Amino acid sequence: MAAVNNNGTISSDLLNQLNGTKSTTTTKKDDSAVSQSSFLTMLTTQLQNQDPMNPLDNSQMTSQLAQISTVDGITKLNTTMESMVAASQSSEAMQAANLVGRAVLVEGGKLQMSQGAALGGVELAEPADAVKVVIKDSNGNAIRTLDLGSMDAGSQAFGWDGKTDEGAAAADGAYSISVTATRGDTKVDVKTLQLGTVSGVIRAASGVKIEVGNLGLHTMDDIKQILS
Repeated sequence: MAAVNNNGTISSDLLNQLNGTKSTTTTKKDDSAVSQSSFLTMLTTQLQNQDPMNPLDNSQMTSQLAQISTVDGITKLNTTMESMVAASQSSEAMQAANLVGRAVLVEGGKLQMSQGAALGGVELAEPADAVKVVIKDSNGNAIRTLDLGSMDAGSQAFGWDGKTDEGAAAADGAYSISVTATRGDTKVDVKTLQLGTVSGVIRAASGVKIEVGNLGLHTMDDIKQILS
């Protein structure tokens, strides 16, 4: 079948190939899209054999050429984008692999006491004049309030010496934390951060995932701070 009909439009077979589909009226067609050069060759042949009494319309030919150029450009752009995504994922996987064994802060509201000390963190949306962390036991009772003072925006780590407000030593184990932050009389948006250790890296179809111990899978963007 001719590539271009006498009315200046592309044949259905060619359009099917350009769209990456097979024609229902043919068999054993190549699955790859027809290249721009192949189309130009077929168009030239059609022009040479056109009916002099019913020539191809110039404006329609120009429109069809523009369509072919657009399809070819989109195909090349898609190929380039796929290569860029693959390269980005490879780079991200290499960076994530370097985190294995490192302590990191991710969003979470737990504080793990071990050998009389614990480390947690906060993430402020903007600078704050006063930041306070309340540490609670497994029963939800507040046992210690830490006054962290003024802090800049971003993620900040803090330590707990394991002592209660009365000065007694708290037992090792898991505690929960809540935090408040203010700037003048205005509350500042703040999140609590939890300490974990990177134990593995998974490269999935959805991207690179970082396994942070028993805290589950996270993305690179979830890592708020990397500790030494």
